Amino acid sequence: MAETRQEFFIVPHRLSDVRVDAALVELIGVSRSYAVTIIADGGVELDGRVLRKSDRLVAGAQLVVRWQPKEPPRVIPTFVEDFKILHDDDDIVVVSKPPGVAAHPSLGWHGPTVLGALAGLGYNIATSGPAERQGIVHRLDQGTSGVMVVAKSEYAYSELKRQFRDREVKKIYHTVVQGHPDPFSGTIDGPIGRDPRSDWKFAVVADGRHAITHYETLEAFAHATLLEIELETGRTHQIRVHMAAQHHPCVGDTVYGADPQLSMRLGLERQWLHAVELEITHPASAKRVSFQSEYAVDLAEALERLVV
Repeated sequence: MAETRQEFFIVPHRLSDVRVDAALVELIGVSRSYAVTIIADGGVELDGRVLRKSDRLVAGAQLVVRWQPKEPPRVIPTFVEDFKILHDDDDIVVVSKPPGVAAHPSLGWHGPTVLGALAGLGYNIATSGPAERQGIVHRLDQGTSGVMVVAKSEYAYSELKRQFRDREVKKIYHTVVQGHPDPFSGTIDGPIGRDPRSDWKFAVVADGRHAITHYETLEAFAHATLLEIELETGRTHQIRVHMAAQHHPCVGDTVYGADPQLSMRLGLERQWLHAVELEITHPASAKRVSFQSEYAVDLAEALERLVV
């Protein structure tokens, strides 16, 4: 069993009124789910008071955290079918991620990863970031396909992380949702946080993180609509949560309320959601560059069935 660690912090002003489970992610570098476990085991105290996961921090207070660090999962070189390299230079590699592939290894995930696929192809990635997430500057859900950029140089890692943080990256997705959104184009502004009814889902909640999604109708079908989405923020499951909150879940996304019979009819085993374009400022040249990814085969076939 790993040795128990104990650390003391004086809560900085930037974490004032932040939920303790979210704060632990930043302070000790654990996942949100493991932070919840640490709190549930009574491992977090604020000025001598044992905290619950929904408690919030107070600037200047003394925070004590006791936990057993976990061994990070390893990157295993893997061959991944349909994994495509869209661009490669000394600073970045841009890929088209197939569905069923996670961005990086994590506890509980035993499937293929983007980092494992790159390692299998002989790529050397930036060493910045946690061991299992080195070079990763943004993520796509394992069930979402499309374009991703990974940093190869240390400067590219820090510069791309800054661009994503400062919302300088243009992120365009296509999704097919159930029904017909009204109006046909618009903006969804709703804070996203953990779903209080589930440990692994997200929802629009009053105390969530600021999240903005812009959408525009590309094509309407009998029972569904193809949308173009531009994300102003980048919260976990943002498109899926926002569309479900509008009662137009992504087709195939049974986790967030999609009709399973429609998913079956279209041959979908995941949400119809694809990252079609990513525009960044290249870390080396400082020029704006854009990369596109074609629909994955299962999404293209489902779209054809909708047209008929």
